[in-house]
Amino acid sequence: MEIFQIFVLALVQGITEFLPISSSAHLILIPLIAGWTDQGLAFDVAVHVGTLSAVVLYFRKELINMTIAWFQSLQARKSTPESNLAWAVILGTIPAGVAGLLLKDLAETSFRSPLVIAITTILFGLLLWYSDVKGKRNRNEYSLTISDILFIGLAQVLALIPGTSRSGITITAALLLGFTREAAARYSFLLSIPLITAGGLLTAKDLAEQQGTVDWQSIIIGAGISGLTAFLCIHYFLKLINKIGMAPFVWYRLLLGFILLYVFI
Repeated sequence: MEIFQIFVLALVQGITEFLPISSSAHLILIPLIAGWTDQGLAFDVAVHVGTLSAVVLYFRKELINMTIAWFQSLQARKSTPESNLAWAVILGTIPAGVAGLLLKDLAETSFRSPLVIAITTILFGLLLWYSDVKGKRNRNEYSLTISDILFIGLAQVLALIPGTSRSGITITAALLLGFTREAAARYSFLLSIPLITAGGLLTAKDLAEQQGTVDWQSIIIGAGISGLTAFLCIHYFLKLINKIGMAPFVWYRLLLGFILLYVFI
């Protein structure tokens, strides 16, 4: 891979992983439009390790408190807001985890066409707009109930379709349930940790079964760029989301979707 290609793909992964605009769609479309060869499994693992490192580092204090509280809840059978949030992350991951294992091959083949990406980009962009306008925005992430977790967890399954956006659909679901924009985003980002970890491990397993040399320079540069970009993206997204709302991302999704329809139909 050329340095420019490494930089662009890692930058795009870092920016789009946590914004409600679909990282998978961009990583499919950019090489397609630019005429680049597939970046390979090793690079995919690298940029996902970068984004995983970013979200873990950003929420390190919350994750430590949640982990301690979770273990205490197992021992003392007494719940706290932190232990409840930890359980919400664990349980909310299960639907998408199971669906990912069952539909992995389908998601990597039939769902990757530009037409599918265009349609999902537009439809789920409009749903994001609706949830932002109609949502009551009076709840935080510590108020999650079992039904909330199930609803958001099932919504996350839709992210197997490129163009949906994992962060976008989980934020949309949380907004529909009355969560504030920041609370919806924070829960969405915490939910990403188990899935990115599992996805990275599965890709690493596939990589280990392949033969060939590994371009360590590309891996190190890609992980570094995606990690730094993702950390900054999380920080400023949470800082600005209450002021700007979801409208900029909705407009971007609509523009991208209609451009894809124009180009590929």
